[in-house]
Amino acid sequence: MIRTTNLTFRYQKDSPLLTFPDLECPAKGQMLLLGESGCGKTTLLHLLCGMLQPTQGSVHFRGLSLGEMTEADRDTFRGRNVGIVFQNSHFLQSLTVLENIAMPAFLQGVSFDKREGFYLLEQLGIAHKAHDRPRDLSIGEQQRAGIARALIHRPALVLADEPTSALDDSSTEAVLALLERQAEAADATLVIVTHDQRLKNRYKNRFVLTNQAQSK
Repeated sequence: MIRTTNLTFRYQKDSPLLTFPDLECPAKGQMLLLGESGCGKTTLLHLLCGMLQPTQGSVHFRGLSLGEMTEADRDTFRGRNVGIVFQNSHFLQSLTVLENIAMPAFLQGVSFDKREGFYLLEQLGIAHKAHDRPRDLSIGEQQRAGIARALIHRPALVLADEPTSALDDSSTEAVLALLERQAEAADATLVIVTHDQRLKNRYKNRFVLTNQAQSK
């Protein structure tokens, strides 16, 4: 389960205060956070995985308080338990797509099963790009490769930042089905943050984020 309570965040002392609703998603659950640009969707995602620390409030995952961990412990927790689909993929251009997908396993010191990597790429329709460099992929293909990278180590928490923004309807359905299927197979919690209105009726557990930033 992931749960937030009284969560706020301010980037700098004189910047607006972002306030977020209390969220709760059970283990193996799925949650959609829907909102327009500027409402703090990506900030909230970073708070949920401990990349940012809240100004006030708390984030708990499976009974653990991220705020009570040291920065090093949060990094370890994130590497072992969280798969993040970033809005911008941040690939290493010197590596192939398949090698980039292997990075989470490599960084954790665990073996990488190429068959699993190819399976994920095949499910996403880009297995033929496995040995290409990321720069040779379209934006949509890079996004799908980023999803494969996030799922390869079977994380307990999958956070997806705008996973369908560059995809057509057919690819969107394939990506969402894969995210949901892999999260279920790993008994993982799935949280999607997006402005994509096509997703709003797909998930019962959903929250609409509004731009409620408050001045100092």
